[in-house]
Amino acid sequence: MTGGEAETPAIAAPVRLGLRANLGQFSLLVAVSALVGGMVGQERTVLPLLATDVFGLAGFVSALTFVVAFGIAKAFTNLAAGALADRFGRKPVLVTGWLIGLPVPLMIILAPSWGWIVAANLLLGVNQGLTWSTTVIMKIDLVGPVRRGLATGINEAAGYGALAFSALVTGWIAAEYGLRPGPFLVGLAYACLGLGTSVLFVRETRGHVEHEQAMVERPPAPPWREVFWRTTLHDRDLSAASQAGLVNNLNDGMAWGLLPLFYASAGLSLGEIGILAATYPAVWAVGQVVTGGLSDRIGRKPLIVGGMLVQAGAIAVIALGSTVAVWFVASAILGLGTAMVYPTLLAAIADVADPVWRGSAIGVYRLWRDLGFAIGALVAGVIADAFGMPPAIAAVAALTGASGLVVLVRMRETLVRT
Repeated sequence: MTGGEAETPAIAAPVRLGLRANLGQFSLLVAVSALVGGMVGQERTVLPLLATDVFGLAGFVSALTFVVAFGIAKAFTNLAAGALADRFGRKPVLVTGWLIGLPVPLMIILAPSWGWIVAANLLLGVNQGLTWSTTVIMKIDLVGPVRRGLATGINEAAGYGALAFSALVTGWIAAEYGLRPGPFLVGLAYACLGLGTSVLFVRETRGHVEHEQAMVERPPAPPWREVFWRTTLHDRDLSAASQAGLVNNLNDGMAWGLLPLFYASAGLSLGEIGILAATYPAVWAVGQVVTGGLSDRIGRKPLIVGGMLVQAGAIAVIALGSTVAVWFVASAILGLGTAMVYPTLLAAIADVADPVWRGSAIGVYRLWRDLGFAIGALVAGVIADAFGMPPAIAAVAALTGASGLVVLVRMRETLVRT
């Protein structure tokens, strides 16, 4: 700068909505979502076997307490995460979630008793509630109203793809080197990478929310209590989506906690259990890239209803099956049904909620959705203790089918509201 000249202030780049306009940050958030999913994947194959083989837990309810702890912690953290993200911004919530998740793998490695495992899963639930909620909200913020289904599909595909990969890798590590510590060193690497990336490279997206809100004249955000009751009960579309999300994760909680024990009781090896544990989320992950975008074209309701019914059929086949081949095919079909439902439900919530209360609505939806983990583990555990594992799996299949029928009757198509 020469003498007498005034320095020209830097002009901030204008905020633009859309996937292409925000491709760099969107891609970075996809990578962060993968690390979030990997944190759960480190447990998917190994932890149920750790309960029985290392800590000697005999009852199914006792063995599934880690899923209950995870589900309750994640559910209520989701509720807080949405409201906190609307109030204080997305990035601070994301970074806090990674800080809380950092000690989880170390606690599992060093655990002298099952209580430590349960405590680690309480922290993991908080980690997942804060990080997964904010990454999906941020992607929806970036892309705007036109490509919500695609954004949620890519988000969930990244998370559950990493979950499937981690379930497969940790199963192999456990088969070669033992149940501890090897599988959980993978989780420690995920936590360190997630924290560093979020602190150094992720940018706040609240400016995109304000931009979208200003594009169309909308009423101010309702009180949080009103958002809660709208999403839970009063709005027929939001409430139908919330119950479907709960039941979807109810069957996922059963799949996480009970199916590895079910397969082990049939004499499958640790490697075979790892393959089955990975197949379901792998198909789920890949399928969401297609189904999320498809819901932007054909609507949300057909995919949600169809997906719940497909899941119900697949779970029933698992309950009745007796060979690895049958369980493999059924696991793949279960993944397909879940791919039809999972990103579409999130997109439906975003269709109905205005931008200024969208984070809170997603938080309430994710509260009910992730309570399904705890309810599924308890339902499956109680029935399995009383009647055996096949009846427990069959009961979850029936609940999943009934949930699809509720959506069919109660929910309207939400895509027209965009």
